[in-house]
Amino acid sequence: MIQLKASRCVRSLSKESQCNRCEVICPTDAIVVADNPLPSINFSACIGCGACDAVCPSEALYLDDFNATNFFFSFMEDEDNLISCRKNVPCIAALNIENIISMALLKKEIIFDMGHCDGCAIAYKCKPQIEKSHEEASYMLRAMMSESIIRMENLKYEYEKEIKESNRREFFSKVTLKNAIKTKMQFEKEIQKATDELVEHTLQKSDIALLKQKRITDRRKLFFSAIKRTQKPLLFHVIEADEMTFTSMKLLDGDKCTACQMCYRVCPSGALTSDIKNSKIDFDPFLCIKCHVCHDVCESDAISFSPTYSVKEFFEPEVHNLIKFSVRRCDECSVIFSTNSGERLCYRCKAEDEEAKELWGIKGDM
Repeated sequence: MIQLKASRCVRSLSKESQCNRCEVICPTDAIVVADNPLPSINFSACIGCGACDAVCPSEALYLDDFNATNFFFSFMEDEDNLISCRKNVPCIAALNIENIISMALLKKEIIFDMGHCDGCAIAYKCKPQIEKSHEEASYMLRAMMSESIIRMENLKYEYEKEIKESNRREFFSKVTLKNAIKTKMQFEKEIQKATDELVEHTLQKSDIALLKQKRITDRRKLFFSAIKRTQKPLLFHVIEADEMTFTSMKLLDGDKCTACQMCYRVCPSGALTSDIKNSKIDFDPFLCIKCHVCHDVCESDAISFSPTYSVKEFFEPEVHNLIKFSVRRCDECSVIFSTNSGERLCYRCKAEDEEAKELWGIKGDM
């Protein structure tokens, strides 16, 4: 059953966030993003395919019985290179693009078993996503000049269940306090599943305390580890940014930027940062998760995506300065503030000044 960590959802960072990837990919319409800030989930409709977890940029969604990070390590230990919904994943769509690339880099070859997609009730949504992930991952591997490959084959893997008879003594030997608690939790989840209605999620006090924390996703950490174990290419290719869904390069229009500071304050991964004086905006493309929230909160539309991305950022990460500000002291209240123009008043005093002009019916400068 799918679960939501509210503090990690990018929609909790700003009401302006337009992220609805989980809703779009869900094959059973179990997730709805409407007027509420956070997604609502119909647990009875959820079939646990994990596709929403894979497309969530901030790892806010997760399955209670499948973890992509744990799968990564178990798959690395397995001598086999097959990934199948009948062997080791709920659906291949549950694997995010970064983990796919990382596994391919380390294994040199991985195989997607597509044999069970024909006739699958959720294939109409999940199969195109698997094919898209395969295409993007293969494109990125070629751009990194890696010889690793990802194959898609109709193998129709099947496993044989081991049937083991149990006796009463064995049953009671397994009844422990830990198992009893686990059984109770499973019972409560079954009740949740039986309720055919949308369950709304809200931010709790514990979630609010976590909102300001900058977090690097587990999938990005694994990707970074895989890159470190990969031979650096002789040539760093520059690729089309539209072909990449998991990170980006930013551009900032200095004429439009108002130094409002919102973009790096809401950035969940710390890709956008400033200094203690708020005198600049720096960007680390290797930390960007392409959640789009910085674009959504920028009222002046100063932030945009670069049309290209250099593979060099994977192997030799670099922090880029997007803009520098003037740091001044307000003529009215003496508060220090950042500005991208010749303003002498801080934003609060400027707003109060404009409100006073409106009340007095004064147009232009006083």
